[in-house]
Parts: sequence; C-alpha cells; structure tokens
Amino acid sequence: MVQGQSKGLQKAKAQSSRHAQRAAAAPKKGKRYVAPKKVALVKQAKMHQELSAKVNRSIEQQVAAAASSGKLTIMKNVAMEG
Repeated sequence: MVQGQSKGLQKAKAQSSRHAQRAAAAPKKGKRYVAPKKVALVKQAKMHQELSAKVNRSIEQQVAAAASSGKLTIMKNVAMEG
C-alpha cells in the first residue's frame, strides 16, 4: 500500500478568487493567434489584413455619408419596427 499521497492523485491548486476576478474583468490585450512564419502564409496574412482594413474603411465611409446627408431614414425605419 502506498503511504501518503501518490503522484497522480495530487489535487491541482485552485485559483484564488481575487486572481479569477481580475482575469475576468480585464481580458488580455493583443493578437489572439500565432503569426505565420512561412513566406507564403505571411504574404497571405498581410493581404487579408489589408483587404479587411479596406472593407472596414469603405463601410465607415458609407455610414458617415448616410449620416451626413440628413435624416437617418434607414436607421429610423429599423428602430420603428424593432
């Protein structure tokens, strides 16, 4: 018989509540993926990032143009239905 605790049966230490609260309150900053190292994948990632930026910029410009043209009729109709 094994006397005392055996290796595999040790309990994992639970996080303190203070640490858990702090971790839940403030998510980590920065990218959430590992950057590619192969040349082709680096180029693909850069192109994807540039295209995403262009699409977002275009959408923002369209929304700004719609907002500056006068009443927000599209937004108003959606708000009325909801």
